[in-house]
Formats: sequence, C-alpha cells, structure tokens
Amino acid sequence: MNTKYSDLINQTYYFPQEEFTLNKDNLQFHNIDLMKLVEKYGTPLKFTYLPQISNNINKAKSWFRKSMEKNKYEAKYYYCYCTKSSHFEFIMNEAFKNNIHIETSSAFDINIVENLMTNGKINKSTYIICNGFKRDQYIENIARLINNGHKNTIPIIDNYEELDLLQSEIKGKFKIGIRIAAEEEPKFEFYTSRLGIGYKNIVSFYKKQIQENKNLELKMLHFFINTGINDNSYYWNELVKCIKVYIALKKECPSLDGLNIGGGFPIKNSLAFEYDYQYMIDEIINQIKIACDEAEVDVPNIFTEFGSFTVGESGGAIYQILYQKQQNDREKWNMIDSSFITTLPDTWAINKRFIMLAVNRWNDTYERVLLGGLTCDSDDYYNSEQNMNAIYLPKYNKEKPLYIGFFNTGAYQETIGGYGGLHHCLIPQPKHILIDRDENGILATEVFSEQQTSEDVLKILGYNK
Repeated sequence: MNTKYSDLINQTYYFPQEEFTLNKDNLQFHNIDLMKLVEKYGTPLKFTYLPQISNNINKAKSWFRKSMEKNKYEAKYYYCYCTKSSHFEFIMNEAFKNNIHIETSSAFDINIVENLMTNGKINKSTYIICNGFKRDQYIENIARLINNGHKNTIPIIDNYEELDLLQSEIKGKFKIGIRIAAEEEPKFEFYTSRLGIGYKNIVSFYKKQIQENKNLELKMLHFFINTGINDNSYYWNELVKCIKVYIALKKECPSLDGLNIGGGFPIKNSLAFEYDYQYMIDEIINQIKIACDEAEVDVPNIFTEFGSFTVGESGGAIYQILYQKQQNDREKWNMIDSSFITTLPDTWAINKRFIMLAVNRWNDTYERVLLGGLTCDSDDYYNSEQNMNAIYLPKYNKEKPLYIGFFNTGAYQETIGGYGGLHHCLIPQPKHILIDRDENGILATEVFSEQQTSEDVLKILGYNK
C-alpha cells in the first residue's frame, strides 16, 4: 500500500516542482537543505531567500517585453515595487539590483526612499509613485523630495483637496497622477473603493482643477483592483472602463502618457497552483492597444506596482511539532512551537493559505491532523490546505521530531504581525535568517534578527527602562 507521506504528495500533485525537491526523505527548497537550517539555527525559524526576489522581477519584465513586442506596443514598461509588502532594507537592496522603480503608501516610506538615494540604491531617474491618502507629514515629505530635485516623484491624487495641499508645499511645476476609484467586486459590502476619484468625475476634475494650472503636469492615470489581476469578467470589465477613462482624459490632456495598472499578480499558494502570467499580460496589453488605436491616441507607458509578487515567494517559516493532543475520537492536534496569529497573521485574519509541507520524515506513514499554535486564543490554528479540506503530515512520534514548513510567506506577515514589538500572549518573535547565493551558486546564510528575548519584551512594556 502507498501509505508514506511521499506517496500522498506524489499522488495529489505533480512533484517534484521547480522550487521543491526531495533529498531522501527531507524537503529541499530551491536546493536548500531545510533540515540543515534547522540543525544550525533551530526553530521556530523565519527565512528569506533573496534570489527569488530578483527572479520574479525579471520574469515579469520578460513577460511584458515579450507581450509588447508581440503586440507592436510602442511604449515603455516600468516595474515598481510596492513597499508596503515588506519595507526591510534587505528586501529593497535585492529588489533595486534590477533597475526598478518604487511605489509608496505613507510618510515614512519617503524617509526610506531618501535613505536608498543616499546609499546609491536608487537615483534621479527612478520613478517614485506616491499613493495613499496623504496627511500633513506625507505631503511635507513628498514636497521635500520634489523640491530637492527629484522630478520623477509623482504624487497620485486620491481626493479633491490634495492638489491644494501639495501646491502649498511644492515650489514650481511638478508631475501628478490621478487614481480611479474602482468599483468593487459584487461580494464586497460596498460598491466603490474608498481610494481615488470616481470614473465619471475624473475628466471634469481635470478640466476644473488641473488643465489651466501651469504648475501641474498630469502624467499618469492609476488603476487598481482590490482582488488582483484575475481572468474573470469583473477584472476585464473594470479594465475596459479604465481604458475608456484614459482615452477620454488623453484627448483633453496631451501630457498624459502613463497608465498604472497597479499590482495584484497572484503568487503560488498551493502545489496545485496554476496561473498563466504571459496570457494575462498579453490580453491586458492587447486590449489597451486595440482601444487606443481605435481612438487614435498614443498607447501609454505601462506601470505596475507588484508587492506580493515581488517578495512573497522569497519567504518561509519552519516550525517543530512539539506535541500531539488527541482531543476526541477524530481530531488530533499537532502543536507547533510558535503561534500562527503572531508569525503568520494572514492565516488568522483573512483565512489565507500558504504552501505547507513536512520538512522531514517523508518516508513515514501519514495521518490527518489539525495544527495549533501556542497562544491561548481559540483562533490560533491552521486546519486545511488551499485545495484540500484537511492537513496530512507524517505520523507524530515523540522519538522522531517532525518539522513543517510554510512557504511563500514573504509579503506582509512581518509588518502585520508587528515586527520587533509585542505579540499575542507575549509569544516571542522567531529568529530570522537571510539566504543568498554568490555568482558561483554557493549558498550563504546570516542571522538578520535573533529570537525575541524576555528582556526585549519587558523593555517595550516599560518594566526595564
């Protein structure tokens, strides 16, 4: 009988896959021996595989280049990194090896941009796309960038008052964009995004507040769908509406030459994941070109703001199964040595699923289990995989420690979980390591941050001043 964990995976998925292989009965991720990481650094353990960031950036650039060549699309493509997905310096340093641009969301992002400039990671030709609702500090910081000579800073207008606020701080002429308030998918509790200006109001807004203002140069129309770039009627309908607004605005505004289609490329969340990135890009580029050609306007430069796609597949977490609790005749709880709420908060907050696999003991028989975290919160659990309503792992054996890995966790988890701060039930933040390869493919690892100590937590709470 095929009762081994390896049999289960092979029967359920195509395996091995590009990033997942097996060495005897241990899992390898991008040819990294995960058990060696466990032996060296212990668990719980967070890791970032830096080369995957550059890999994904260059894949997207290649897809857009091929699509533009195929469609004879006579404009440029600009890849922007959406900083809110992960603000860490090691992420930025890797991403900006690839001649990309940056999208910001709030005031402190601009301080990061200035640091990157000082250290030569970005330069005057880098586009800084400033999104989000802009309070005083954000306005002041954007103005400082522009007043200091960074002319490729483009604040994206979110509401009618932002123009006046920006003009009060910025000296002379500057570039702007306008964000479209997209209509949300029917499953949402509201019809229109809180961000941006309504489709029907954009041309009139331009005529009233921008057209005759010699200090403003409208360069970009910004469009983003909250549910991401998906091959469904909702996405294509919203894209068509966006293109129509671009064409109408372009006819009134010759300086407009950029269309920002935002982010939203999905990342692999299951071994059964399938998504045809090249097809989607081909269709987007094709639809924009057809509509612009029919309207006899120039096609726009295309900007994207990929966040999760840039960093998501670089991250992972490894836990040890500490203990198994048989709570009734059907349910076995495997307890991990950390907390899902604190280290993978999206599993708790939005029921997100990541790729989860056993790290070792693939040749052992398997069982159905639930995974529980260490906090006393009833919601601190993980109970199913993306494409299965259950979790299967090698059978618990007190004498043979079992380790499990969660993969493609690199976007949002650290900031949402409150990196460096307090966590639910004071569960400590895990050790975090960085993994890189040199030009010869040799792996190197280093500790970015040690596991949080009691002294760290007590200081935050005010006990150790």
